[in-house]
Amino acid sequence: MTSAATAASPNRTAAGPRPLAIARWLFAVAFLVFLMVVVGGITRLTESGLSITEWRPVTGAIPPLTAEDWDQAFELYKQTPQYREVTGPGGMGMAEFQWIFFWEWLHRQLGRVIGLAFAIPLAWFWVKRAIPAGYGWKLVALLLLGGAQGVLGWYMVMSGLTDRTDVSHFRLAAHLLLALAILGALIWIALDLLRLHRGVDRPARLTGLSAAVLAILTVQLLYGAWVAGLDAGKVANDWPLMQGRLFPAGIDWSNGLVFAFTHDPHLIHFVHRWWAWVVVAALVVFARRVRAAGSRPASIAIHSAFGTQIVVGILTVLTGVAIWLGVLHQAIGALVVASTAWGAHVLGSPGRQAAQ
Repeated sequence: MTSAATAASPNRTAAGPRPLAIARWLFAVAFLVFLMVVVGGITRLTESGLSITEWRPVTGAIPPLTAEDWDQAFELYKQTPQYREVTGPGGMGMAEFQWIFFWEWLHRQLGRVIGLAFAIPLAWFWVKRAIPAGYGWKLVALLLLGGAQGVLGWYMVMSGLTDRTDVSHFRLAAHLLLALAILGALIWIALDLLRLHRGVDRPARLTGLSAAVLAILTVQLLYGAWVAGLDAGKVANDWPLMQGRLFPAGIDWSNGLVFAFTHDPHLIHFVHRWWAWVVVAALVVFARRVRAAGSRPASIAIHSAFGTQIVVGILTVLTGVAIWLGVLHQAIGALVVASTAWGAHVLGSPGRQAAQ
């Protein structure tokens, strides 16, 4: 009799479920999502997000091709509060507009590429009956989350087209956090499929420690997104003090405590830079548990990611948020999420030692 483990072994024929092929595909999509997060950081730091004022999921893939098309796109941008109050008074010309348009177009184009890179292979694996039992709904859920991310991105852009000179930092945070959640989910499911390929048919479960660490990390990511959305990184360019003080001056408490913690740039910057050490402490404990569970590579990845992130974060502050450092900071933040998802999967994998 052929056991389930033997049927899931690397020696199977091409017919039937193909967990290894699907895992590799999901890792490739995760890399594209990582690129999307990086380009999103560039888009935000270059104030490019409002340069395209229409949402055309299909026809928008073609950028302006003629001088007349560019003039029309520029005229639409000139109607936004951002142009009237921020970029326009500085004398923005067509060349500058084309620069910011490029980054927003590339960001949206990557979204389209990711959608196709996910939907087409998913349909092919489905038709070929290559998706292992229990994973079809997970892959469909990922597809729906990707679609929701596109809608959420446009919802974010809408917030800056009428009454604001930038997008809502709440919507920006939701957009970024959903992208990072999709990144983590892609990695998690891919790792489950790798285990299935090796003969372990029990998917990993989220442990209590992993849930706590992810919650602590989510707070930091949320405040990081708010820092970006409110340009709060520029309120102080010294470290470890802020404006020469341990606790910054200039916090507006007039609207209450909750409002200050969610809207005031000085306080949000302060929380982001000091909550980081709570995250570090949690990840140190977490990474040690991961190593004790038998995965030294995952432990090293976690330590390397958060260690580099701390250094880059400090340099970002000291340089007054140099664009390349700000983008690098967001990119490494995505790697922190990816490595933490890997570690959480290690801790939640039943029978991992036996499988290895």
